[in-house]
Amino acid sequence: MTYLDPAQLASPRPGPALALRGVSLTFGGVHALEDVDFEVSLHEVVALVGENAAGKSTLAKVLSGVYRPTAGVIVSDGVEVTIPSPSHATRLGIATVFQEQVLANNLDVASNMFLGHELNSKFVLHTEEMETAAAEVLEEIGARIPSVRYPVAHLSAGQRQSVAIARALLARPRIVILDEPTSSLSVTQTADILDLIVKMRSLGHGIILISHNLADVQAVADRVVVMRHGRVVGQAPMSQVTYEDIIAAITGATRTFPPQETPRASRVVGASAGE
Repeated sequence: MTYLDPAQLASPRPGPALALRGVSLTFGGVHALEDVDFEVSLHEVVALVGENAAGKSTLAKVLSGVYRPTAGVIVSDGVEVTIPSPSHATRLGIATVFQEQVLANNLDVASNMFLGHELNSKFVLHTEEMETAAAEVLEEIGARIPSVRYPVAHLSAGQRQSVAIARALLARPRIVILDEPTSSLSVTQTADILDLIVKMRSLGHGIILISHNLADVQAVADRVVVMRHGRVVGQAPMSQVTYEDIIAAITGATRTFPPQETPRASRVVGASAGE
C-alpha cells in the first residue's frame, strides 16, 4: 500500500488538484464521454449528478484507472498524467469507493480495511499495527464503529459504508471518489455518512460525490456538476442554484446552467433525482 505524506493535504498547491480537459471515451460507436472538462480541488466537495447513463460512473472509472480515455488529458497538480490502472491511480493519490461494497463478512473491521494490503514480514502478519492504523483512520473521520475487531457481518449498512470509506483512506489519498455512498441507507445512517464527508473535506481531501439524492448534494457539496448524455452541461457553486435549477439541467429542460438571475439556493430536505 502506498502512503502519501499528510502534509500534501494540509498545504495544497494553487489550482485544482485533479482535472480533466476535453476528455472523451468511446466504446465502438457509442460516446460514453464527450469533451468533458471537470476539476476538483483539495478541501472541496464536488457533486456529480445526472440521470442514468449520463456518464457519471464512467467519468469516475476514468479517474480511477478502470478506463483509459480515447481523447483529452488528465492533469494532476498541474502536470499531465496518464492513469493506466487502478494501482496507478492509487499512486497518484486517487481513491474510489464504488457503490458495490466488497467486504468480507467473515473478517473483522481491521482485516477488511487491510484486505489485499496486509502488513507482514516473513509471512508474519503485523496484526496489532494494522489494528492501530485502522483505528486511527476511523477516529479521524469520526466513524461510529464499536471496535476494529468487530465482525463486519454484525455491522449496519451505514457502518459497513464507513468501513469501505475508511479502507480507501488508509493510503492517505488526495482525491476520494464516492459513488452513491448513501444509497439504500436509512435517514440516520445517511446523516452519519454525510458527516464523514464533511470531516474528510476538513482534513484536506478533495471529494467527488456521485449521488442521485439532491438533498445529500445540497447538504455537503461546495459545487455541483451536471452531466447529460456523456457531456458536462453545466456547473455552479451550490450556493447559486436551487433544487429546481439542478433538476432542469438534469432533464434538459433548460439550456443554461446555472440559469440567469438565479436566486440563492434553499436547502431542500428529502429531494432526489434519477442517478
